[in-house]
Amino acid sequence: MVGGYGGIRTRLETTPDGRRLVVSRVISASPERCWSLVTNVEYWTEWGPSVSAVRGVSGRIEPGSTGEVRVAGVWVPFTIETCEKHRWTWRVAGIPATGHRVRSWGVDSSLVSFELPVAAAPYAVVCAVALERIDRLAQRGD
Repeated sequence: MVGGYGGIRTRLETTPDGRRLVVSRVISASPERCWSLVTNVEYWTEWGPSVSAVRGVSGRIEPGSTGEVRVAGVWVPFTIETCEKHRWTWRVAGIPATGHRVRSWGVDSSLVSFELPVAAAPYAVVCAVALERIDRLAQRGD
């Protein structure tokens, strides 16, 4: 374990994409609910602190989905690389970005995680905020 605060845990793990810094939080909602929140672009602006808009995709993502996210006032292209078994990855502006995954964690709870390239470690703070927002959205139940 690298660290943890306020229900957030951060650690180095070996993922399908190699060694990554993984930022996680247990959320009191089913894996299906959490998966829906992280794969449906309609929610990205609600939980993603750096994403102010999404275009080019509506609804749920799938492998090969392409679109653009607005980050710091600039539209940046993205491509969904993988999206299966409650894990998805993407490239933003052609660069491998965060991986996202959801796992069952006890009864009606989920472990939601973001996988970061180690060089992007400062982005872990943004991921921690995103996990708190996903938790609130999951409780909202819409």
